[in-house]
Amino acid sequence: MYNNKTISLILPTYNEKDSIKKSIEDFEALGIIDEIIVINNNAAPGTSEEVSQTRAKEILEPIQGYGSAIMRGLREAKGDLIVICEPDDTFIAMDIYKLLSYSNDLDIVYGTRTARNFIWEGANMGFLLRWGNVFVAKMLEVLFNTNQLSDVGCTYRLVHRDVINQMLPYLKVKSNFFGPEMMVRGYLMKFKCVQIPVNYKDRIGVSSVTGDMKKAVVLGFQMIFLIIAMRFNIQKLLFKL
Repeated sequence: MYNNKTISLILPTYNEKDSIKKSIEDFEALGIIDEIIVINNNAAPGTSEEVSQTRAKEILEPIQGYGSAIMRGLREAKGDLIVICEPDDTFIAMDIYKLLSYSNDLDIVYGTRTARNFIWEGANMGFLLRWGNVFVAKMLEVLFNTNQLSDVGCTYRLVHRDVINQMLPYLKVKSNFFGPEMMVRGYLMKFKCVQIPVNYKDRIGVSSVTGDMKKAVVLGFQMIFLIIAMRFNIQKLLFKL
């Protein structure tokens, strides 16, 4: 618990067999997480065996896509505070305290991986990925008149349970550009949000998206189209992407 509030951690997994056990154990070691939920989204063979060696609860989500996995986790989580992270060892469990420190005053706390001082050597945050994320974040910032943003792709974030209860009926994106949809929806619904730097280090294994530059570029354009569509209320045209 944190300040008498229970904490649920959601870890979606697809290609993190070699890192998921370590990621779970890193969060367990903090002693403040009440519930760890692993959403197995048609994950690599052997993933379930790794999860079974921890106290995490595994849930199978057959509908493929990052958004599908996260929305399933949000529906299953019971905590007062819900933290989302990826179990690929790019994030540091201790950074949860950064998110928690803002949770008393704000509804949603987003991480950003683009602050140069927090990017570790070997992290997959080269020039194109870093500035691509900054560009799309700034576009979102301008179009929706938000607070300062510098990353639309960071999956380390915290949200209050009551906020999720209000947001879930409006979240539609099932694929990898769910992240910016959640951000835009939060601002449209007038929730109090902030984005803070988190550490970002080298990944164990290869990402199914950012490990392929072509896929990363396509994802970037999907995020741009979604943000523009939500700004002008034509997002129904894109929810099948």
